[in-house]
Amino acid sequence: MAQKVGVVGAGQMGHGVAQVCAANGLSVAVVDIDQAALDNAADQVRLYLDRHFSKLGEAPAEASGAAALVEYSTDFSAIADCDLVVESAIENEDVKRRVFEQIAEHLNPDAWIGTNTSSISITRLATASDRPEKFIGLHFMNPVPAMKLVEVIRGLQTSEETFEKCQAFATELGKTVAIAEDFPAFIVNRILLPMINEAVYTLYEGVGSVTGIDTSMKLGANHPVGPLELADFIGLDTCLAIMQVLYNDLSDSKYRPCPLLVKYVEAGWLGRKTGRGFYDYSTDTPIPTR
Repeated sequence: MAQKVGVVGAGQMGHGVAQVCAANGLSVAVVDIDQAALDNAADQVRLYLDRHFSKLGEAPAEASGAAALVEYSTDFSAIADCDLVVESAIENEDVKRRVFEQIAEHLNPDAWIGTNTSSISITRLATASDRPEKFIGLHFMNPVPAMKLVEVIRGLQTSEETFEKCQAFATELGKTVAIAEDFPAFIVNRILLPMINEAVYTLYEGVGSVTGIDTSMKLGANHPVGPLELADFIGLDTCLAIMQVLYNDLSDSKYRPCPLLVKYVEAGWLGRKTGRGFYDYSTDTPIPTR
């Protein structure tokens, strides 16, 4: 198992990966160009570790010790001694490719690279790295500490050693591994995002209201949350990005993003992270926006 893990991107997915690594005794280097994002990540990691070790009945010193395993930096040189780097930048191929080019300048030759992309071709992303044979998809679910699944996706050039080592890494973090082929959106989002997109179409066409759609799926299909509430949690920009990958890469009209989803993203209504999406989060009880 890796002894030190680099995490590039200090957003919700990035600090979630850092949390579970530190809780399992791994040293972690979190890198982001935004100091505010790093500061927030440090707060979130400490909060999680305090709760985690408290539930286990451990002394506060255990949480402090785990938190001390995580360093935060705006300098990519912080990942120089990492055995594995998990890229958790936004779901934008150009951004991710620039990250892999920057990683190559600092990472030791024996280290592996895992991308936490939720939809983009692993084979294509690997061409931006200096080690496609050591490159793999490690798609953690959101929120990382609570969700048990990790999709492991091989690119065309991923070596068997990389595949086995990264499976073992996910398993030793307490996750269950699902092996997915390198097709757009893999397994979970290939199924989940078209359902969310269809829920947005259902709203767009006036078939049901936000409340009606979410209540129907919670009580009629026994889903823990409705699809529009879930979209707000994921981030409407991320939902749109995944649908665009499906639509563009598979050339099938059934994956066409709903125009209403596009409009919400254009308006900057991205869900919980901006305080407004299909719900308005400015009050204690979210209020539907349509």
